[in-house]
Amino acid sequence: MVKSFCLLLLLCILPCRVAISAELPNIVVIFIDDMGYADIGPFGAKSYPTPNLDRMAREGRRFTDFHVSSAVCSASRAALLTGCYHERVGISGALGPNANIGLSHSEMTLAEVCKQKNYATTCIGKWHLGHHPKFLPTNHGFDSYYGLPYSNDMWPNHPEELARRSANPEAKSGYPPLPLIENTTIIDADVTGEDQTQLTTNYTERAVDFIRKNREQPFLVYLPHSMVHVPLYVSAKFAGKSGAGLFGDVVMEVDWSVGQILDTLKEVGVDEKTLVIFTSDNGPWLSYGDHAGSAGLHREGKGTAWEGGIRVPTLMRWPSKIPAGTTCDELACTVDIVPTVASILGAELPKHKIDGHDILPLMTSQAGAVSPHETMPCYYANDELQAIRDPIWKLVLPHQYRTLASRSGGTGGIPAKYETRKAGLELYNMKDDRSETKNVAQDNPEVVARLQKAAEAWRTELGDKLADRKGNSIRPHAVSKE
Repeated sequence: MVKSFCLLLLLCILPCRVAISAELPNIVVIFIDDMGYADIGPFGAKSYPTPNLDRMAREGRRFTDFHVSSAVCSASRAALLTGCYHERVGISGALGPNANIGLSHSEMTLAEVCKQKNYATTCIGKWHLGHHPKFLPTNHGFDSYYGLPYSNDMWPNHPEELARRSANPEAKSGYPPLPLIENTTIIDADVTGEDQTQLTTNYTERAVDFIRKNREQPFLVYLPHSMVHVPLYVSAKFAGKSGAGLFGDVVMEVDWSVGQILDTLKEVGVDEKTLVIFTSDNGPWLSYGDHAGSAGLHREGKGTAWEGGIRVPTLMRWPSKIPAGTTCDELACTVDIVPTVASILGAELPKHKIDGHDILPLMTSQAGAVSPHETMPCYYANDELQAIRDPIWKLVLPHQYRTLASRSGGTGGIPAKYETRKAGLELYNMKDDRSETKNVAQDNPEVVARLQKAAEAWRTELGDKLADRKGNSIRPHAVSKE
């Protein structure tokens, strides 16, 4: 009798689980390192082909006003994975091998949102939110991890490091060997240049294998590529193929990686129920010249709060939901990904405050959908509030910034030197002047006043080093004693 009842109960429950699983979409987030707005075909690149990203644009939606929280590595990744501006979660700048901090376990990551619905989750690529074992992806909701713990230039072979030691042969390296990690174990303690030529391929093969193994259940693939961050490396199958130098070759291999993901989703029969998001952590590292990308018509690049640093190329594809061949010009941000995924899955968000919004109406081109952001703060790595965006305007606050001042960048992987300039209180219309060339502050005093008031509110919450202010809503990062 008991066995019969249990069998009947199982038969009743099983179809419900299958039905729920069938409704839950798979999530794939492809996060490129230092890719500029104009580095791929859908956003203007013409010097080399990107057929798979072109396909994503044809079959999905382009976002032309999509931003990151900060134009630097760790801060940008913290925002993407938590739905919070990086200042709120206490992660600024780019964490190096000597850092003893990482993302707090009190923060809910994208993976932990998906885990509420029993997703299989993996992180494959560059993590950069703390390299100590307690900070690694498998301790933040991911079932598995494979990749580099921080940027691929944080090693003894950094070009500037080599030049310094060449001038003084007795000088010691400022960086330890670069490790490759699986889960929390170092599997290669000294990654070489030859190893780096295989990173994009290895990451891709791991992602493809994960998709095939988990095709019968909902899954999350977070694929933060190490490229196109310098030093650039590419496999033999793409070396010299672009006709546009090493940078073009590397972008072509990233595009190939996207194609492998899309083809595998179709091959295993989950293409229609998979949301694929492609974006970048910040704009191009312009000082590297022919080894850097392009921000297109946008001003400056990585490491600045100008649009070239914080506006990134973004594509989203979900055949059953996102209309093909469409464009969204509304303001959105990487902090919106966590709450949007939570909304799609019917998952709970954390009890503490986050900054992102559900942008599913923008993704699906819902009639009348507009940006949910009243204002968006633009902080840089040193905790300076440097600008405020709203859906139409951008108020640049007085600050110093780095620039090449119209000079060319370096060649062959050796960077040119930046110079420092000062920005004043400047207002730009982002609908008419995306290049930030015409300061219209004097003509729009009411807009300036409104955005200055918004800046003051953000300073109260998140602080501002320029104003010598500490925010009252900043949560602490975690600290390792190792």
